[in-house]
Amino acid sequence: MPRVQLPAVTPKHRAWNKGRIIGQKRPLLPKQVWAIRTRLELAGNLRDLALLNVAIDSKLRGCDLVRLTVSNLVKEDRVRERVTVVQSKTKRPVQFELTENTRETILA
Repeated sequence: MPRVQLPAVTPKHRAWNKGRIIGQKRPLLPKQVWAIRTRLELAGNLRDLALLNVAIDSKLRGCDLVRLTVSNLVKEDRVRERVTVVQSKTKRPVQFELTENTRETILA
């Protein structure tokens, strides 16, 4: 039985992840975190600075972090010291403390 030779198919464009490191990334070093904080402070970008500080304090997943509202963090014109959030993936409550630096940024 003769084998049929099919023509070779070449992709029209390169795969988006070819040559890139995929998977879990290494955590940021403290030096890198301070560099990001400093740049955000100098740029006057308070929203992103507050989001970064809350992310570091809470260690929440990104999907839970972006679902946070100001009312979760602030009560009666005061920023809470302890916050409890229910995770969307595990449905478990997570309690965390906000540092003084984070509370000042949220208040601003």
